[in-house]
Amino acid sequence: MTADIAIRPLEPDQLSAWLPLWRGYQAFYEADIPADVSALTWSRMLYPTEPVHGALAWQGERAVGLVHYIFHRSTWTAGNNCYLQDLFVDPEVRGGGIGRRLIEHVYDIAQAEGAAKVYWLTHETNGTAIRLYEQVAQRPGFIQFRRTFP
Repeated sequence: MTADIAIRPLEPDQLSAWLPLWRGYQAFYEADIPADVSALTWSRMLYPTEPVHGALAWQGERAVGLVHYIFHRSTWTAGNNCYLQDLFVDPEVRGGGIGRRLIEHVYDIAQAEGAAKVYWLTHETNGTAIRLYEQVAQRPGFIQFRRTFP
């Protein structure tokens, strides 16, 4: 199934293809990101000097998956790290290797950019994703703590 999938960086005219996947991702995580933040995210991913990037998985003319990733400095390495922030595949085509292809796309870009590592988070209840992630990456055992601000 993944043979007919093309992974390509976001282009300015693809907002209408990206937005339903972005909303699907938010629904999956029961999040409601304000429209102005989504618009800012979209514009950041298109601006060449921003560290935030995105790509879509295409099956023919239909976008079926998205990935967003961010390059940032680290105090532990000389090269940047790459945080894979968002990964989503349309439920209609899930299980066919598209998520793996999106992760590998980020791996390829991170290596080409000289990044020291690619890392990401997922919710502990996302068993399907965890099974994939354990096949394509190491699970280091860190626990996330956070404090959000209004």
